[in-house]
Amino acid sequence: MDKIRMNVPLVEMDGDEMTRILWQMIKDELIVPFVDLKTEYYDLGLAHRDETDDQVTADAAHAIKKYGVGVKCATITPNAARVEEYGLKKMWPSPNGTIRAILDGTVFRAPIMVNGIEPYVKTWKAPITLARHAYGDVYKAVEIRVPGPGKVELTYVPEEGEPETLTVFDYAGAGIAQGMHNTDASITNFARCCFNYALGTKQDLWFATKDTISKKYDHTFKDIFAEIYENEYRAAFEEAGITYFYTLIDDAVARVIRSEGGFIWACKNYDGDVMSDLVATAFGSLAMMTSVLVSPEGFYEYEAAHGTVQRHYYQYLEGKQTSTNPIATIFAWTGAFRKRGELDEIPELAAYADALEKAVIDTVESGAMTKDLASITTLPGARTLTSAEFIGEIRSRLEQALG
Repeated sequence: MDKIRMNVPLVEMDGDEMTRILWQMIKDELIVPFVDLKTEYYDLGLAHRDETDDQVTADAAHAIKKYGVGVKCATITPNAARVEEYGLKKMWPSPNGTIRAILDGTVFRAPIMVNGIEPYVKTWKAPITLARHAYGDVYKAVEIRVPGPGKVELTYVPEEGEPETLTVFDYAGAGIAQGMHNTDASITNFARCCFNYALGTKQDLWFATKDTISKKYDHTFKDIFAEIYENEYRAAFEEAGITYFYTLIDDAVARVIRSEGGFIWACKNYDGDVMSDLVATAFGSLAMMTSVLVSPEGFYEYEAAHGTVQRHYYQYLEGKQTSTNPIATIFAWTGAFRKRGELDEIPELAAYADALEKAVIDTVESGAMTKDLASITTLPGARTLTSAEFIGEIRSRLEQALG
């Protein structure tokens, strides 16, 4: 068969450990045989980030601004143990945090629902989409280790006028302190992304923070969402028959568990990080979650919403076969191809993405799956496959679908 053409490259961001191995397998078996693949490649593996003083991560983010669509493999955010393991110059920041800070926008994450993989929460009948603010908060925080007695202060120095200072804490002994920030502009972009996504998908939108405790920081999020909804979106929501409401984050958790799903749950940056993993796991697996960063400027970055599967990588290095689930990584590629096809008016590229996703789902629903799914499936006689075997079965179905 003739390969499907591409006119504009994707920004390809390679990653770490077992997901890096799967990344190459997916390209070799499921992409290159069918697509005349064009990418601008960036190696975001931890060793190369260290070699470039993390400049490669910023370069990749700016490339997404140039080409419009990127696809990213899972990467390591190093802690002290990783600094020692990899002999790093320093504890580099989260690549996702760096990219999101440059692109701004909102991360939308939704579970991939497959027959035979039932949600742990019995009331859930439809996917719950997490809309996560992708700028600021703890991911761009500054921190200090307080060595002993003393005072930590927070000071705003305006371009004109007198500084304003608040005491964070008066320490009697050692401790820690942290300063976070966000901007009205970024929160406004976040709100509009959420409202537009809700209208586009005809789903109710929930937004949750903790404004009763954080009376300036979280309350600003609440106020901006409310103002934009009333002034710009209420009429459109009512016409579409969908609703928007605000609730406290702890109340939202209780409501979510009792719900049937089928809505968008908007959260601040860290809340969205935690809750998206909770939702993904409760729907079946962290490897069964799509993730796309939507920038207000119209840039898109697709990724797998899980880690680098370190334990399986060490087994792989020992020469052992692993049964690592590649579905989220495959769906990162399909999301990017679908968007590239849409932007470049190449319907064949979008159709290929649809066919690959269907091949993945059909493979699982046939009873062939990786170990994480086989351990929870309700399908009788499920077969546990290695990663390579699973990808091979997907390829067979994809070849049949594409003729």
